[in-house]
Amino acid sequence: MSDTTTDQDQDQADDAVLAEATEMPHHSINPEVLQNISVAIKVEVGRTKMKIRDLLRLTQGSVVELERIAGEPLDLLVNDTVVAQGEVVLVNDRYGIRLTRVVPASERMRNI
Repeated sequence: MSDTTTDQDQDQADDAVLAEATEMPHHSINPEVLQNISVAIKVEVGRTKMKIRDLLRLTQGSVVELERIAGEPLDLLVNDTVVAQGEVVLVNDRYGIRLTRVVPASERMRNI
């Protein structure tokens, strides 16, 4: 006798697993678990586009002009979504960003 299952047997097993999963009670998410999730934070000074030939010509001392105007606030991105804007500050010989505007959650959701 063979221990192999037929496609019909496998389909029935899959249906049983699906039925069991849909009967499981919905649990709320523990806020402490969410607070321990790491996210990537970046500060964007500006952007530009250039052709590959221009990129290949860059050398030490080259200047890449950005689209952002001097004095404009920088963007603070969390997982590539802008969540705030601010200005560069020095904190104990390290760069930081002082937030001048926090993007409302409703606006962030529209941009996803």
